[in-house]
Amino acid sequence: MNSKKKILLISCTGQVGAELWRGLQPLGEVIPADQNLTTVTRLDLTNPQQIRELIQQFKPNIIVNAAAYTAVDKAEQDQHIAMAVNAIAPQILADLAKQNDALLVHYSTDYVFDGIKRTPYLETDTPNPLNMYGKSKLAGDQAIQASGCNYLIFRTSWVYGRYGQNFFLTIQRLAKEREELRIVADQIGSPTWSRLIADMTAQVLSQLYSPRFKKEIFSDISGIYNLTCGGQTNWCEFAQRISERAPKPPRVIPIPTADYPAPAKRPLYSVLSNEKLAQTFGLELPNWQEALNICLSRS
Repeated sequence: MNSKKKILLISCTGQVGAELWRGLQPLGEVIPADQNLTTVTRLDLTNPQQIRELIQQFKPNIIVNAAAYTAVDKAEQDQHIAMAVNAIAPQILADLAKQNDALLVHYSTDYVFDGIKRTPYLETDTPNPLNMYGKSKLAGDQAIQASGCNYLIFRTSWVYGRYGQNFFLTIQRLAKEREELRIVADQIGSPTWSRLIADMTAQVLSQLYSPRFKKEIFSDISGIYNLTCGGQTNWCEFAQRISERAPKPPRVIPIPTADYPAPAKRPLYSVLSNEKLAQTFGLELPNWQEALNICLSRS
């Protein structure tokens, strides 16, 4: 990739954004923007004017939006904020990408589906989110698709990593504090390490900006791509694998979703098929167990 490409990275301190900050460095000039920064690139995604001013100031070639309102249960009450961050902000970014001839990279979620299927979801399957988080993310996806900009939406699932707040870090903490953990066992998905999401994003961008790719075909490449680790599991097994390296591993007891009531309803099955990613870019993520082992080994 041309080292002079300007890459605006929105949310450089979250679990995906922190990994993108590392992974995108070889590809060009990475400009960080985040609500946690105190510099000129401090960005509040609920403020449309700030978004417009930042894009106008830097005129990036690539906009990578790793920001999202991901508090699934809180979103049921904070609907206005969830929509502002997950739907309205991506729409503004997409419109600005179109105006500035930039590529927009955005991240979506398996929670846009209702979990009725029992085979991996394809990008072409009809979404039917069960909760406000999923609805707000779907609205953002649809706004980007309708904008006419060049875009890549990477739809991922059960994201975990060493930054931000996530199930992985929560279980690691609880495994040191408790003798027993009661974890839901009837929700099926594919845990995906945030570092791999960042690495795959960087590899895709490297391909798109290589000499063999012509910018005219960006419109053909634009679309949604599922991006998850291989295989599937449930939250209980995932917790067992995370906690087994604790000094004194706790007992992990499987429970049904009905025994763990939460404000937001979750899909019981949300495994995604990664065939389109493999066919288009020749990329494949490892099995979730292999990825978790590597993540744990770097503790």
